[in-house]
Amino acid sequence: MKKKQLAGLLCAAGLFMAACGDSSGGSGTEETAAAEEKTSISWMAMLHTAAPPSGEVTEKLEAYTGVDIDFTWVPDASKTERLNAALASKSLADIVSLAEITNTTVRSSLASGMFWDVEPYLKDYPNLANISEDRLESSRIDGKIYGVPYQKPIARYGVLVRKDWLDNLGLAVPSTLEELEKVAQAFTEDDPDGNGVDDTVGFVERDESFNVGFRSLSGYFGADNWFTVTDDNEVMPSFMQPEYKEAMEWFRNIYANGWMNSDFAVMAKNDQKNYIVQGKGGIVLSGLQEVRNYVDEAAGTAEEHMEWELINDITYGDIERRILSDTNGGMGGWLAIPKDNVKTEDELKVVLKFINDLMDEEPFTLMTQGIEGEHYEIDDDGVYVRLDDTKWQQEVQPFSSSRPSELVTVFPSSNPYVNLANDKISENEAFAVINPAQALTSETYDKSWSSLIEGVADAYYQYMTGEIEMDGFDKAVETFRKNGGDQIIEEYTADYQSQQ
Repeated sequence: MKKKQLAGLLCAAGLFMAACGDSSGGSGTEETAAAEEKTSISWMAMLHTAAPPSGEVTEKLEAYTGVDIDFTWVPDASKTERLNAALASKSLADIVSLAEITNTTVRSSLASGMFWDVEPYLKDYPNLANISEDRLESSRIDGKIYGVPYQKPIARYGVLVRKDWLDNLGLAVPSTLEELEKVAQAFTEDDPDGNGVDDTVGFVERDESFNVGFRSLSGYFGADNWFTVTDDNEVMPSFMQPEYKEAMEWFRNIYANGWMNSDFAVMAKNDQKNYIVQGKGGIVLSGLQEVRNYVDEAAGTAEEHMEWELINDITYGDIERRILSDTNGGMGGWLAIPKDNVKTEDELKVVLKFINDLMDEEPFTLMTQGIEGEHYEIDDDGVYVRLDDTKWQQEVQPFSSSRPSELVTVFPSSNPYVNLANDKISENEAFAVINPAQALTSETYDKSWSSLIEGVADAYYQYMTGEIEMDGFDKAVETFRKNGGDQIIEEYTADYQSQQ
């Protein structure tokens, strides 16, 4: 192992801090370094596993890209304080992974001029040039793109419905909300599992309903993604739209009739999964990829026969097919390049080429599956078969969150639900609705949104469970507006109109 790599790992094993220093040598120390002289790239990357990667994947990536890579790993659990400190002290690296899209320090640092605006250069690299306009737009800060956007699937959500229960009751796969409501009633009242006991419900919702499940549902009614732009070019929260309130009324009717788990407001995600795996409910508003987890968890239990429909084309009335993006418009943050570290345009081009190269299929496979013969083999059906889960978790999995794009290729799976979910998620892109305020700037939003939105969220749960009526929800919205919401609307609207 090279000395600089060992130093990076030792740093990671301690505080994982960028302040451990930039050991790349040529980066950020020689103002006039020419492109051909820059042969190493330092990278402050996020770590979502217990330890940094071991093994030879880094060396394989270096061989492919032609540069030495010096990782400093920042653990996910402490990323906010670590990144805030590193940004404040400018103790950074050639590449800084910035995944906290709404973090005030991150956004203000991006807008401050600390990082290169990469947009003028993207066209010069084939993979970077293919980043979609939606993802580029979602990555803007003050109209600029201060880092290569991480690319993710743009919309992963849909409606998951127990197929075997539909078959048991002779019901067709629902394609409208009206049909879905009838399925929810039947799953609750008509003994879909045939055990003669009244022990099932339709919808299984959880405590993140306001932010996740219900928010996705509201999109079918015509509500927009967190914010909307009115006909008067005013930017306001989507919970102020009549379509949003119509969705609330519909969903509360589901709850009031007992066609949903009564404890949804306090049910954690893992408890929701257990509830589903135990065969207590048959409709979930969730990522289409979640079905695999339900089926895997049910193996060896009384519910191991469960089958699912993955529905991504639910509609309502005369509203055209749509799905709210659950991934910030397919943008998972920025691979930001600090000007203090990468001082010249020539050096910038080396870094951009490196990021571009990581979007080729070979490095993507290395960062996803690992090394053939060590971490996986390919069977006769073209399926990647993992050889040793523990070895993969130690040597490959830590790289997954650093892949500049999750869209490079889709690996065939032996699990048909995985393949079906991938296909449906890909289809969603054409119908995705993106938050129009994501690329806008509001100082009040950055400072106060998380506290202001709490009152609206609380009112949503109170309305759903019958503690208040719609006028109570309206009062919470008025409080939101008086305490800073109107200022957010004003600031977003001014920024939006200035960019038109």
